[in-house]
Amino acid sequence: MKRFIEGEDRSQFTLLPECLDDFIGEDNPVRVVDIFVDEIDLQSLGFSGVDPAATGRPAYHPAVLLKLYIYGYLNRIQSSRRLEREAQRNVELMWLTGRLAPDFKTIADFRRNNGPGIRNVCKRFVAMCRQLRIFSQAIVAIDGSKFKAVNSRDRNVTPNKIDRRQEQIEQSIQRYLDALETADRTQPVEAEAKTDRPQEKIGTLREQMRQLNGIKEQLKTVPDGQISLTDPDARSMISQAKGSGLVGYNVQTAVDAEHHLIVAHEVTNIGNDRTQLSKMARVAGEAIGHQSLQAFADRGYFNGLEIKACEDAGIAVFVPKPMTSNAKAEGRFDKTDFIYIAQDDEYQCPAGERAIHRFTTVEKGLGLHIYWPSACPQCPIKQQCTTSSYRRIRRWEHEEVLEQVQQRLDRKPDAMTLRRRTVEHVFGTLKHWMGSTHFLTRTLEHVSTEMSLHVLAYNLKRLISMLGIAGTMKAIRLAGA
Repeated sequence: MKRFIEGEDRSQFTLLPECLDDFIGEDNPVRVVDIFVDEIDLQSLGFSGVDPAATGRPAYHPAVLLKLYIYGYLNRIQSSRRLEREAQRNVELMWLTGRLAPDFKTIADFRRNNGPGIRNVCKRFVAMCRQLRIFSQAIVAIDGSKFKAVNSRDRNVTPNKIDRRQEQIEQSIQRYLDALETADRTQPVEAEAKTDRPQEKIGTLREQMRQLNGIKEQLKTVPDGQISLTDPDARSMISQAKGSGLVGYNVQTAVDAEHHLIVAHEVTNIGNDRTQLSKMARVAGEAIGHQSLQAFADRGYFNGLEIKACEDAGIAVFVPKPMTSNAKAEGRFDKTDFIYIAQDDEYQCPAGERAIHRFTTVEKGLGLHIYWPSACPQCPIKQQCTTSSYRRIRRWEHEEVLEQVQQRLDRKPDAMTLRRRTVEHVFGTLKHWMGSTHFLTRTLEHVSTEMSLHVLAYNLKRLISMLGIAGTMKAIRLAGA
């Protein structure tokens, strides 16, 4: 072939063997993975098999399998079977593992049996970034997102789903019974041949009905009223982004606002974010090593007890209050139209009257002070205020904490924009890497391990983009991982 670049003859022998290192450039990210794992004390992080057994077949060193997994998650190869194939044909992996090619069972067992160690490696990377003084700003954005589990919606059952399914089965049984009756009446000679299959169908449906009754009894002992048959820890959750639900996990993350590194994360099977704020904020503060922290979150995290816990810990939170009252939507005054006068412990209503403290009560574990003015029955603007005899105002005993948060938000109008541009693209990137299936493992423990590998890969890519390959390798050596 003239005027084309030609390849080498496949049967051509080479006189001098080529060095495997020649195929890996100095700017290849695989060198970062190699140095990072070599600098880690795997035994102190909780990995098993660091000290080989004196007898039996030699095992793979945990460092080899950890390098394999980090490389896989960096390159969107999460499956143990795919990693097995790549180790046999991928030159980068041959260089990284020294031409070792573990089978898929060995690879999968390593991830399953070393969950705590893998999660500690993810934390160790964040600690290394802290040593390098990358977290110069004490600002994080906290958010949660739903990730699909290895459990379809049909394999997640609730009492309502069972009732609907049983109703469908009863209708199907009745159709088959009607068909049998019609066959007996219209074609008595051929009825026996035509009724065998419907009778089998009826038997199968009745067996399904008995199984559903058994599951229904199990649901009575489950606190949240649902059972997932494939992944027992997965839960059905509402996904606002799609307008529909999915069976999966709620992944919480705290992201550094300056460099968009994930400083803390946790996998939960709780479908809402209401009780996650203080825990994630404290973990994030410990991770970046700042005494004073600013935490930004959306209105789904608004919870008086959680906000107070953050304020008590010295964490300044920015969380907007959700609109839960229908008064404003119906054209009436809401609580924000009433001015609290702290020195008198009274509220001033829009008509200029004073709502005085009447009594204190406890609702849902919160101590509430109740106020109302005496002039409500004769008030000329009562129709704009309440449909009851008196307009009652409830004030939490620690309401001043929530007022401080609102004042802080008023002074920083771009707070939610900062939150959105910091944390939301992280979830989009992770889900893009994961593909349509998201998680590949089952149960909360193993899913947490898998998520730690995703977070480690994400953070490693972010650090490489910030410092470059050479700079990252130098920083890892400097910090000693």
